[in-house]
Amino acid sequence: MYRLESTLVVTFEHLTERRPQVSPEELLAGFRPSERFGEVSFETYRPDPQQPSQSAAVEALKKFAASMGQSPQGSGGFFSKLFGGGSKNPAAAQGVYLDGGFGVGKTHLLASLWHAADGPKAFGTFVEYTNLVGAMGFRNTVDALSKYKLVCIDEFELDDPGDTVLMSRLMRELSDAGVRLVATSNTLPGALGEGRFAAQDFKREIQVLADQFDVLRVDGEDYRHRGLEKAPNPVVPGTEEATVEEKFPANSRIAVDNFANVVEHLSQVHPSRYRQLVADLDGICWKNVEPITRQDIALRFVVLADRLYDRDLPIVSSGVPFDQVFTEEMMAGGYQKKYFRAVSRLTALAREAATGERA
Repeated sequence: MYRLESTLVVTFEHLTERRPQVSPEELLAGFRPSERFGEVSFETYRPDPQQPSQSAAVEALKKFAASMGQSPQGSGGFFSKLFGGGSKNPAAAQGVYLDGGFGVGKTHLLASLWHAADGPKAFGTFVEYTNLVGAMGFRNTVDALSKYKLVCIDEFELDDPGDTVLMSRLMRELSDAGVRLVATSNTLPGALGEGRFAAQDFKREIQVLADQFDVLRVDGEDYRHRGLEKAPNPVVPGTEEATVEEKFPANSRIAVDNFANVVEHLSQVHPSRYRQLVADLDGICWKNVEPITRQDIALRFVVLADRLYDRDLPIVSSGVPFDQVFTEEMMAGGYQKKYFRAVSRLTALAREAATGERA
């Protein structure tokens, strides 16, 4: 395990031995942009000159951020919007929906808004907010988030009707409390234009809240390219630790586990704690990756994949490649957007471990 150039060693740990206990305050403190978007700004966003809607979205969101210290023009809260209509000026809107295809920089723009706006404020994915409600309870979540000026919801999803109704209710109560809301959509890689989660879908699902949201289009091509790239070949079984020692710097902390044990362990840890489950690690090593056949386990694994991607943790693995970790039925079913996203992110992290290039 020792390297010739250093007396420092790679430290191996086990995810299956981690059982994080997280207070409500710690959960709420985690609602901020991940490390990937920890220092982005409107200035670091690079609008495509061929897509004027991108520059227009930047300017509109700058105005929205500047208006955070003001009461929305013409708005007395939810019920006044219901009966009086709302302004079409995003700076005066109670909420904004960023409508665009996969890979046009909506999360970058949302994180830039969060950084630019006055707090207190929260930033999380749709799934993180539903998990927060599961961990804290609906009323406690409303009470906590009602104290915020801004709530950003990334990757709004429609594939679970119960969660969609829950989030619509949460957003309505936050809006009643004067909280400004901004959301982006979750879209399927390769589905730009065709079958895209678009503004009309979003507005239909949030029902009477729809009039409070101004839509900002963010047109453009997917900078990450469409579809899923082929996952890199897994390492030879029995060489996992040696590969980690070769690929990772000395003094790295790597969680090495049998894959089946990891997915079983996820059922014992609430998804709201997955961020803490992978805290302080530098990488992941999974032995004998195999297809997941149960939907409940697969959906938990998707949340873990998101948290690994947020932390930018490279993955060394043996077994099947990550483009085979979900069954064909899952990849074609109602939760396909989640599974496509997970495969794309896991593949990027596996490629980062293999090449050393950031995902």
